[in-house]
Amino acid sequence: MEQREESKQLVARILAGHTEEFEAVIERYKKLVAHIVFKMVTIEADREDICQEVFVKVFQKLGSFKFESKLSTWIATIAYNTSLNYLEKKRAPLVDDLMPEENGLERLAAETYSPEDCADRGNLSEILIEEIDKLPVQYGTVLVLYHLEEMPYREISEITGLPDGTVKSHLFRARKLLKDRLLAKYKMEDLCR
Repeated sequence: MEQREESKQLVARILAGHTEEFEAVIERYKKLVAHIVFKMVTIEADREDICQEVFVKVFQKLGSFKFESKLSTWIATIAYNTSLNYLEKKRAPLVDDLMPEENGLERLAAETYSPEDCADRGNLSEILIEEIDKLPVQYGTVLVLYHLEEMPYREISEITGLPDGTVKSHLFRARKLLKDRLLAKYKMEDLCR
């Protein structure tokens, strides 16, 4: 509750003309926006522009925010929808219709890496980030919001506009696909060290 009150005060000060305080909004929520945009938008050159566009929209629409949800949820929704609009313009698929078995896991199995390769590639967190980036957009986005941003299903549902059941389903499929990809590509002992 304390954070909601703090957010209300911050928004009120910005709307009262202290626009320099919007920098606090950017600082507080830039990681959240980056998680969403960077997961959904694969073209590196466009990511920063989209993040900036998100914060421009947040600033422009701040007066219409009614605190019916948390400020973070509202900002995440803008980031999600802005990224979605970008993807629609680029005609990028949001969810692969193929099941993981049909998605080239046999090919990945042939690309197993030795412990030396894994050491060259970096630690497990870097491997995970790389593999999460390869997930279908909506699966990876739900996974990032749930695990990295620690958002509950209800909040993810509000951000994405997907029913709770679909969020749970996407999260289950994302975890399974990530697990299958990791096990097909890396030896178990490489992932556990």
